[in-house]
Amino acid sequence: MWSSKARARALILLRSLRSRHPPINPQVPSKTLTLIPPSSSPKPRFFFSSPSSQWPSVGKDSEIYGISDSNSPLPEDGDEKVGIFGGIEEENILPEDGDEKVEIFGGDEKVEIFGGDDKADIFGGIEEENAPEIDPEQVESVVSILHGSSSADSIGLSLDKLLLQQHLSLSEEFVARVIEALPDDAGADCLIGFFKWVLKNEESSAKNPRTVGLLVRSVRNSMQLTKMEAYALWDLVKELGKEKGLLNTEILNELIAMFWKLEKGKAGLEVFSMFDEFGCHADGNTYYYTIEALGKRSLFDDGWGVCKKMLDSGNLPDGSRIGRIVKFLCRGKKAKEAHLVYSMAKEKNISQLTPSLDPLVRGLSACDETVPLALELLEDYPKGANKYANRIFGSVVKGLCRIKNVQEAKELLLRMASSGPPPGSAVFNFVITSLSKEGEMEDAVALVKLMESKGLRPDVYTYTVVMSGFAKGGLLDEAYKIYTEAKKRHGKLSPATYHVLIRGYCKMEDYKKALECMDVMKQDGVQPNTDEYDKMIQTLCLKALDWRNAEKLLEEMKESGLYLKGTTRSLIAAVKELEEEAAQEEGVIPA
Repeated sequence: MWSSKARARALILLRSLRSRHPPINPQVPSKTLTLIPPSSSPKPRFFFSSPSSQWPSVGKDSEIYGISDSNSPLPEDGDEKVGIFGGIEEENILPEDGDEKVEIFGGDEKVEIFGGDDKADIFGGIEEENAPEIDPEQVESVVSILHGSSSADSIGLSLDKLLLQQHLSLSEEFVARVIEALPDDAGADCLIGFFKWVLKNEESSAKNPRTVGLLVRSVRNSMQLTKMEAYALWDLVKELGKEKGLLNTEILNELIAMFWKLEKGKAGLEVFSMFDEFGCHADGNTYYYTIEALGKRSLFDDGWGVCKKMLDSGNLPDGSRIGRIVKFLCRGKKAKEAHLVYSMAKEKNISQLTPSLDPLVRGLSACDETVPLALELLEDYPKGANKYANRIFGSVVKGLCRIKNVQEAKELLLRMASSGPPPGSAVFNFVITSLSKEGEMEDAVALVKLMESKGLRPDVYTYTVVMSGFAKGGLLDEAYKIYTEAKKRHGKLSPATYHVLIRGYCKMEDYKKALECMDVMKQDGVQPNTDEYDKMIQTLCLKALDWRNAEKLLEEMKESGLYLKGTTRSLIAAVKELEEEAAQEEGVIPA
């Protein structure tokens, strides 16, 4: 719609042309305004008509703010602007933002009042120059045939009949209108059949990028699209692609997206591989669609091949799509390659890369070689974005412990405890276990206390690994203190907790305390298993030569329904026999 300002200017200009400026040739009647309603368009359009071909024209000297004949001087700097009524005109006759562009046709030249984006006639209707006239009834007739036909043969016969009856004008615009008018539930075979029919009857209307693009997009969006129809469309496009310049990147991208939708990764890769042959250049979306299509079939090696070409070209999609590519590569155990994609996107200042960090850091942490890269990437998390990333940070801690970089793991844990994300018990356990194995017991105990200060309750496993560290160092008293503390905090301990003490006392050859620990274990309701009995009996026989306590343990096993291996059972008998032989040699009667 016109603004009131634009309409007023148009009417003023019309009046000035009709009444204020007489014809150049006085003998020629002045122009009149005649309404000529076009038959093919509901919008009226105004033209100037005259009994003679010689009427006043708006010449090259005419200005937007005034009309002069060829002898009138043009306004110069400092001169007043002559308005359309011949007087002084305000400065704001020039176009303003939001006004519309109005054209008055008055001869060989156009006078335009600028004020908007659209070109309008004097009553505000948008007018396209030389636009072909399209009969909507003919479009509807063709759509009805395509939507109601069940086979390509019937479509062709019906369209041939309609072509003769209604004298269809198969222009590019008509073909485009038909394709756009078809509903999404129309079969893709109908679209392809119609296109082939047009190609046979009016080749130029089908062989242009616009029509081909509409066909491909409509087939892709078809609700009833089948794999056979998709391959039929691809065969047609390949044939059309022999003509240079007919296909473009957008058309081929639509084809790749279509095969992605149908989970046909190899077909999408075939389209991608023919870009050069068709004279097209892949863009960021091309690489993204192809990788997604390959991802549907877990074709990770082919996907990485496409990624390498993407990196070589430097054409990357937006940040959210980079995240999906990174996730795809990490799913295929290609975290190192995914890091290359992320790094290039970062160099190009592509935004919204944060979502790609989680899968990338997790993937890098799973491989010993790339754990340091995962540690570096933690710096890319924006402040506040790592609030809920404790699992991701924890995976880096675990990776550092796995490669025995315990000090880096401890520093990262302390950083998490001070500034976030808050570490959980599992993260503390990773580091405490590694420190205990390394004999760094002072640091291990300090982390236990830090854990408690953060409101986390050390579990039985945490106490057990600390006890194990002390026991390995021969510090059984310290291990027993940890055991006592664990027993206060937890009603029932695990067999492994007692096993740490038992094995520690056996290592120190304090077998009496080891046996006492087994008794306490049973009193606490934790039953030793077969392996525990077996190892204790072997230790008593081989190191302490104490077959009597070993035999007592054997009887306990029988009462508990446990079975001792024959080799260990025979070991008890062998030690007993050995003691008897030694006693006989010394003349001592064994007790």
